[in-house]
Amino acid sequence: RMGGYKIQGKEERQRQKLLADALAVERAGAFSVVLEAIPAELAQEITQSLNIPTIGIGAGINCDGQVLVIHDVLGLSGSFRPKFVKQYVQLEPLIKKAVQEFIAEVEEEKFPTKGHSF
Repeated sequence: RMGGYKIQGKEERQRQKLLADALAVERAGAFSVVLEAIPAELAQEITQSLNIPTIGIGAGINCDGQVLVIHDVLGLSGSFRPKFVKQYVQLEPLIKKAVQEFIAEVEEEKFPTKGHSF
């Protein structure tokens, strides 16, 4: 909703609003809440204030669970990488190479072959 990769909750007014919003979401019946790109101390405060689980993405180690976007985990997001992302593998170059080989083989009529047909 706020757009971009701007850290939220650094100012006291923002901190209080985020905490109040998290409590309101819980009262409204949410089963969990995602805390994204907020200071770790605020994530810890929210986690300790709620009875529902918190899931962090760029919110530090004190959330009840963690999530990352699969494209970031697998290295499929190009050169931009937010500070909280950890890439476990860099698949983008491998995928690009595979797609280029596929295109070349189709253009050169090397694929498909009889072995790839019914």
